[in-house]
Parts: sequence; C-alpha cells; structure tokens
Amino acid sequence: MTRISNVASLTAQRFLTQHNQGLTKSLERLSTGLAINRSADDPARLIASEKLRSNLAKIEGALRNTERADQVVNTAEGGLTEVSGLLTELQSLVSETSSSAGLSTEEKEANQTQIDAILQTIDRISATTSFAGTKLLNGTFDFQISAGSMDYRILDLRINGAKLGPTSTAVNVIVTQSAQHAGLFLSVGGTLDLNNNASNRLSLEIAGSKGSRQLSFASGATTTDIRDSINSFKDVTGLSAATNGTGVLVKSESFGSSEFITVNVVSNGELNNRVMTAGIYLLSSSDENQIRTDSDSTAFSAVPSPIRDEGQDVGAVVNGETARGKGTQLFVNNDALDLTMTLSSTGNGAQILESFTAFGISGGGANFNLGPNVNVGNSVRLGIQNIAARNLGRHSVGSLDSLASGKANNIIDGSVSTAQTIVDEAIDQVALLRGRLGTFQKFTVGTTLQSLAIELENTRRAESIIRDTDFAKEAAELTRRQILIAAATNALNIANAQSQNVLSLLG
Repeated sequence: MTRISNVASLTAQRFLTQHNQGLTKSLERLSTGLAINRSADDPARLIASEKLRSNLAKIEGALRNTERADQVVNTAEGGLTEVSGLLTELQSLVSETSSSAGLSTEEKEANQTQIDAILQTIDRISATTSFAGTKLLNGTFDFQISAGSMDYRILDLRINGAKLGPTSTAVNVIVTQSAQHAGLFLSVGGTLDLNNNASNRLSLEIAGSKGSRQLSFASGATTTDIRDSINSFKDVTGLSAATNGTGVLVKSESFGSSEFITVNVVSNGELNNRVMTAGIYLLSSSDENQIRTDSDSTAFSAVPSPIRDEGQDVGAVVNGETARGKGTQLFVNNDALDLTMTLSSTGNGAQILESFTAFGISGGGANFNLGPNVNVGNSVRLGIQNIAARNLGRHSVGSLDSLASGKANNIIDGSVSTAQTIVDEAIDQVALLRGRLGTFQKFTVGTTLQSLAIELENTRRAESIIRDTDFAKEAAELTRRQILIAAATNALNIANAQSQNVLSLLG
C-alpha cells in the first residue's frame, strides 16, 4: 500500500542518527584514548576511575617523599663518614702520644695541634652539612625535650625515633631490676699476720672483664696496701678496691652482666690460722657495699676453685614495653619509640625499684611521610643528634672537646687514658648513628620505595582498565558503525524513492 506518510524513511533516519552518534563516540574515544570522556559515558566507572586517579596522585607524591628521604640520609651519611675518619685519625694520635719515651715535647705539641684541627673540623662538619638549606648534623633534627621535664635520674639520653601525639609525649619508666657491679669482699682481719713467718705470702689471682693479675702480700700488709695494689692494676683487670672495716671490697668498675670478678687463692699464707673470719664473702644483692652473712663466705684455705661473681643489668618497662638493659643503660626500640638512656645509681650502687616519668618529648626529629595517606601510621620521625665535639663522649668520662689544648684530657699534660676512652665512645656513637641511618635507608626507605612502586603499577593498571580506550575493540566498532551508516543511508534513499510512486498515481 502506498501512503503519504513515509514511515520507512523515518525509521531509516532514526537509525542513521543513532549510527552517526555511535560513530562520533568511537572517533572521540580513539582520538582521546579514553573510554570515559564524560560522566554520561558511564557514571559508576567514572567514580571508580576518579578515586583511582586520586590514589595515583597520592602514591606518586609518596614516592617523591621517599626518594627525598633517601637523599637526605645520603647527605647526612656523607658527613658522618668524614667524622668517622677523623675520629679514627684522632685515636691514632692519642695512642701514639701515650708513649712518653722517645717522643719529644715538640712532637706532642704537633700532635695536639692536629687534634685541635680535627676537633674544629668535626664542629665545622656538624655546623655545615645540609640538604636544601636545612642543616642535618647540628641538632636541627634532634628531638626536643619538654622544658623542665627531664628527671634527675637520667644521665645520658639519645632519642632515635618517636611517634608524637598532639601534645607532649611522656616517657614513663618502671625500674624492675637494679644494675649491679660484680664484687667480692676480701676479709683479712686488718693488718696481715701470716703466722709470724716472713716467708709466708697471701697470693691471690684476681680477674675481671679486662684481664687478670696475681698479687702477693707479705705479713704486715694493711688493707690500704691491698687496696692500693689492686687499684694500681685496675686498667688491666677492670676492677677497683676500697677498704671496708677489716677487709677490702673489690668491685668491677662498670655495671652489668658482662662484668665479673673471680678470685683464686694461690697461697693462703697461713692467714686462716691467725684470723677466724678470713675469707672471701659474697655481697648483698640489695646493697652491694654490704657483705652477706658468714654462711656466704669461703675461707681462703678452703677455696677449691676460683670464686666468681657477676654483675647485673638494669631492668625496666618503658611506656609499657620491656626495655633491654646493658649495665645502667636502657634500650627501647619499637614502632612508637626508639631511644637509649642511662640511669644514675644511688649510694649503694644500684637503682631504686620505682616508677617515674623520665621526660617528655615535645617535638623535633626529621619527619618523613612515607605513605600515600598523611597520618601517624605513615609518619616516621628520625632523630639525628648534634655531632659537635662537645656532644660526643659519655657523661661519666667526659666529652670529646675535653681533648682540646688546655682542657682536662689534652695529650700534653692531661689524662691520655681518659682521652682514649672518650674517643672510643665517640667512635661508637658515630658508628651507631651511621648504622641507624643505614638501617632506616635500607629497610624503611628501600622497602617503602619497592612497595610504593608495586602499588603504583597495580593502581595504574586498574585505572587503565576502567578508563582507557581498548583500541582494537573501538576500531572494530568504528568500522561497524561506518558499515551501518552506509546501509542506513542506502535504506533512506530507497524509502524516499518510494514516495515518488504517490505522485505517479496522481499523474
């Protein structure tokens, strides 16, 4: 049937329009490379894609932060490497000058001049080592202690890392075990009376953590003589002595489980025949300056093998975590707190078992955010102490700058032995700081870089699958649309041609 309304033409036009729209969309996707160019293309996938893009931006920022942290640590490590080399040279100069024979005054003064130059160079490195204008080794990144919060029981403190709250972070200490020296009491009854025999000798072999020495005492020797003889070799044995009543109290110079004292009786000199209380006594565990009862003693003539006593490390709980003790030092290393502190001892050579707030941390540290999200979980604060000469050394022996000309431990007229101890401590401190930075660089920074790179790769892949154009699929769709447009155009021509039949009927 032939009518005026050309429905077939309208149908062909509708499909031609649809195919043209599809062709336009395919061309847009191929030209932009994106499967989703506007929200109308796919609202749900657009939302997912935008979230992934936000994550990508965060991860890329975190990667840049982590790479920057690596560069900062590299710079600090470079300065510390130089300081480490200078300290080794300083150790050589101190050791060389310890020999007075064959070393002229001029040579000592020349060595002291070199030491002064080394100390000045260490201070200069501390003051000038910087990254992007920020000083790294002058205490800029050391942690700040709240004003007036440092407890008197804390002698030395190094904070290596801490996660800080919105206000000051308090460090609470519960001392559960006191540090002890190794020690024994030698009861000799006052002045030695070896059965009035001039040839008799009380011979003792005394050993400590540094070494041993055999000492012999003749009849008439006093407790002061015995004390002085033991003390003259304290650098060899690591033991020191003090008179105590009718005997001598011998203790390790340092605290801790690595310290010990052994006493072996080589010859008792018939002392036991003259003094009923003569022997070796153990010390009280609560007060190491006090001896135990007679039941805790061994007569000199009855010592079958060396009698030994060991020291004890301090024990404590710090902010709920069991700390590692070494002598009077406490070490804490966890995700929230990383520090080393030295506790003072009381008059009886121990710490009181008690709980106290040691100090408060109000800020500081080199803060690195090593994750996509800015929060305390991704934040790492690294403490980098001031390595100037005045800050290297130990409270109990002195600081490195005391080796300078005119100061207590200079090598011309000062204590060379103490100077060497201080340099040893300084070398250990710098080495530990370098080790800490290396650990941070290798495990924290290195692992984070690897993790972020993998996360970036996977997130970008997911975002690409959602948003990017599949060119093979879109090219096929483009060809299909072109064919359909050609077919629809041809159909439209045929439908329009049918309308000419109406005019022929009206002829």
